[in-house]
Amino acid sequence: MSLARTNAVTLEGVQGTVIDVEVYMGPGLPRTQLVGLPDPALKESRDRCRAAVINSGHRWPNRNLTIGLSPASVPKGGAIYDLAIALGVLAADGTVPGEPLEDAVLLGELALDGRLRAVPGVLPATLAASRTGITRVMVPEVNAAEAEAVEGVSVVGLRSLRQAIALLTDGELPDDDPPVPPLAYSPRAIWSGQDRVAGLDLEEVLGQGEARWCVEVAAAGGHHLLLEGPPGAGKTMIAERLPGLLPDLDVDESLEVSAVHSIAGTLPADRPLLTRPPFLDPHHSATLVSIIGGGSRILRPGAMSLAHRGVLFMDEAPEFASHVLEGLRQPLESGQISIGRSERTATFPAEFQLVLAANPCPCGFDWGRGDRCECSPASKRRYRHRISGPVRDRIDIYRTVQPVRRHELRRDLAFVESTSTVATRVRAARERQAARYAETPWRRNSEVPGTALRSKWPVRSSRVSEIEAGLAEGRISARGADRILRLSWTLADLAGRAEPSDDDVHNAILLRDSGPLPIARTRPSEVVA
Repeated sequence: MSLARTNAVTLEGVQGTVIDVEVYMGPGLPRTQLVGLPDPALKESRDRCRAAVINSGHRWPNRNLTIGLSPASVPKGGAIYDLAIALGVLAADGTVPGEPLEDAVLLGELALDGRLRAVPGVLPATLAASRTGITRVMVPEVNAAEAEAVEGVSVVGLRSLRQAIALLTDGELPDDDPPVPPLAYSPRAIWSGQDRVAGLDLEEVLGQGEARWCVEVAAAGGHHLLLEGPPGAGKTMIAERLPGLLPDLDVDESLEVSAVHSIAGTLPADRPLLTRPPFLDPHHSATLVSIIGGGSRILRPGAMSLAHRGVLFMDEAPEFASHVLEGLRQPLESGQISIGRSERTATFPAEFQLVLAANPCPCGFDWGRGDRCECSPASKRRYRHRISGPVRDRIDIYRTVQPVRRHELRRDLAFVESTSTVATRVRAARERQAARYAETPWRRNSEVPGTALRSKWPVRSSRVSEIEAGLAEGRISARGADRILRLSWTLADLAGRAEPSDDDVHNAILLRDSGPLPIARTRPSEVVA
């Protein structure tokens, strides 16, 4: 036949669109023309596919080939279309039957010798195919596990173009060597860090009862947290133990998170479906693109999106570039990041839980014993202002972490609790929130808009007048008032109360302005009792 059709998928952010790959062989001088807004990498697929077909023992048609990618108005890029183009050409030439290809999605990059290489984004591409009713996909064997995470889709993992041709023609399968995952698609530092924090326990943080309780409250309601204190006080230890308190991702959340990491090429081959909340701790020298995402031609998610449904920990926060910190503003409110370029725009989810850690001054010793600090008042002021007011206003919990004395370490041994014990309370609080918001799009207190919170779940405590007074005097912003109310509900959920009490509202105000808690350095459960 002179006309054949196959299917591929193009990705805009995490959303996929099924692309019709049409191949027509017509009269005229021999040439291969690719139409439908291909980028330079996609235009080069003509040469890759031709070499792969010839080196697989078959003939490349010496005809006038027109390869159309539809919808033509959607920009397309990358090497993910190679397999669909090569098999489409062979189907148009009659080498393979075309009918089995018309109801399947073909994804994969071809090496010049015909081997199939891994490509990013197979999971969201398979999800897009499933939503359009396509139930069969052919992908590189390296990517087969993540495609199989989508229910109701039949996945064929291939090692080479030769194997694909043999399957379509009922020939003998060649015994190709198993593919070796390239570095970009093997577990990287992001997951070694994830495994590192998975083995940490909260009971190792002695003498910081208030800070441990703050982390528990943050985990229970999904609240953002700022820890400030001198070096060695335990800020990093506390932040790294937050992921262990979070419950496992449900099925929908797992697919969302795995899809983002699939696009970024950070999805481990042995973990095609992530079930634990991710933990990202970028270095303070990280660039804006590495944190927010982007790229010149291919838009990739950054650390904010890779931390979706998990924790983004920014240690030494004032040392980050100012434009990186200011880039937190919009994602903290909307839960997503839209990256625009001249030719395309991509939107990535970014509902992460932010944890910032900062020293009180450049030298770090502006606390208690001020004689150790050598910083001038102006440098202290500049240092603190590196985290701007708009960013600080989006933080729910502030806590000053003071150095621990020897007697406090000993006394806290009788009160410290393990991660598993605290995680049980966090899970129970999350279940109460899920039940309360069952008929809404929200699941955690931190997600509920202020208007909905005030109209459907008002806080009836008499202490709300303190919030209103602070709002009237300008000490509390409207956003800050809403965050205090959300904290009040989280404290009530942790204590098993049907609605916030006076103590819950009072403690929420103290958490918001880093005030001294009523019961210091004791069992976290006693503070909210």
